[in-house]
Amino acid sequence: MVSPTKSAPKSNHKHTKEKIFHPQSRKAGQLERVQLRKAKLVSAAQKKVKRESAKVDRFVFFYHAIAPEVDALSLEELHTIVRDIWLKRHDEELEQEKTLRRKGRPKSVNQLRLEEIILQEREEYRTGFEVPDLTHAATVKLFRQWGQTGVGYLDILRYIRINSEDLTQVVVSKPGRHESLKNQDAHMSKNVV
Repeated sequence: MVSPTKSAPKSNHKHTKEKIFHPQSRKAGQLERVQLRKAKLVSAAQKKVKRESAKVDRFVFFYHAIAPEVDALSLEELHTIVRDIWLKRHDEELEQEKTLRRKGRPKSVNQLRLEEIILQEREEYRTGFEVPDLTHAATVKLFRQWGQTGVGYLDILRYIRINSEDLTQVVVSKPGRHESLKNQDAHMSKNVV
């Protein structure tokens, strides 16, 4: 039996007070710089995640826009997808925001955000809209193998830049880093020469 006079075992370590530094001391400056650096790293990481998520959303859209039985799209079909589906995907939500707003009231934050997104995307399409080269069969085949998770895999694809001002103009913005794309491009250049 435990005698009532014995108390819980005491720990051997001493309680130390938190060190307080003079605000103008060198150590306080070091600690402040460490905290600022940590805050900057966290902020940069959050911005990167947001940027990559927007990039992934665009590629997920084009991933689902390709019919499974199609090997590659024509340039006209690619322009139709961008112009009639991608650029108009926010129109319904914007109209709903406009109808919810009463007369004489300022625009809602959501309406302003949607209008800004629509304006930016239309301007991007006018000046040059970068998409995976869905007119290239090898790129489409690689694109279908993507697991829709991260942006790392997307760097190996071939990309083209299309614009609304000249529907026949295509600029290869990134040639693609996958071996099958390099081999096919080398084979095509041998046949041209």
